[in-house]
Amino acid sequence: MKKIFSFIKRHKFFSAFILALVILLGITIPLRVKATIKKNQPQTTVVKKENLRLSISATGVIQSENQVELKFQTSGLLAWVGVNEGDRVKKWQAIASLDKRQLQKTLEKEMQTYLEERWDFEQTQDDYKETKKRSLLTDSIRKILDKSQFGLNKAVLDYEISNLTVQLATISSPIEGIVTHVEAPIAGVNITPATAGFTIANPEKMKFTSNIDEVDISNIKVNQKVLITLDAYPDEEFTGAVSKIGFASVTTKGGGTAFPLEVSLPENKDLRFKPGMNGDIEIISEEKEGVLTISNKALYQKDDRDFVKILENNKIKEIEVKKGLETDTKTEIIEGLSEGQKVITSEKS
Repeated sequence: MKKIFSFIKRHKFFSAFILALVILLGITIPLRVKATIKKNQPQTTVVKKENLRLSISATGVIQSENQVELKFQTSGLLAWVGVNEGDRVKKWQAIASLDKRQLQKTLEKEMQTYLEERWDFEQTQDDYKETKKRSLLTDSIRKILDKSQFGLNKAVLDYEISNLTVQLATISSPIEGIVTHVEAPIAGVNITPATAGFTIANPEKMKFTSNIDEVDISNIKVNQKVLITLDAYPDEEFTGAVSKIGFASVTTKGGGTAFPLEVSLPENKDLRFKPGMNGDIEIISEEKEGVLTISNKALYQKDDRDFVKILENNKIKEIEVKKGLETDTKTEIIEGLSEGQKVITSEKS
């Protein structure tokens, strides 16, 4: 020992280096061994009870359940517009009108024509009254009487058409609601049926409309629960239900096949739901509460049966299981496992 202490005294720096090296190796070697052991350990997850939800996601837009697009039937001079966007209207309230001066004159002219035809008709009937009583009508007389009747009928139709044209020169709302769009709000311009439109929507009942891919439509049924998130209210989630599934398909912008879907919305308090709002929906096709679940990574098949591997007393054991509800990430386990067991998801980390 004296020789060792003497050597250390004579070689202080060398001795300090050797000591530091020993200490460093004493620390790093166990850590490396521990890391190697950990690296070779399988990754596991714990079997636990939780709620499981199978859902279908889609995007869409809010619309009114009762909405109408109103246009004039003929071209003309826009004489009066009685509403602005955002105005409330009552059922059958007039909202706009064309200039009726020429239409009214035409109606008066048709009335005069009708009166003339009526007079001619009655005169003709009087002229051949005796002939009809004696049943002495010839083919020529019958033609005269028929022509008189045809002329009167035509005059009546012409008047009714002109009267209808006058009536159609005024647009009235067939529903109670809010004016959401006015295409031509200024009177005094000439319009056509294509250039002057009015949109009225009933705000009391709103719906969320979406197109669902054909591969998912078989999993959707009327009255299924739907969770709705709107871009306008990103921090809120609304609950609705599937109210209607379209029977005929539509073609999406990408060329795919989809089916239109309607979702009922909650009561429209304070008119928070507005036509045109965009959002996302999650249609709950199946939901279970408090079931045993594991990660899908732990499952594998063998001979058309489902298995998992568990870690028990640091040993790997294979167990056959029976599956229930499956989602994209987790699966319900009906038989084979119990809560708290460690299931292997990967043999090596």
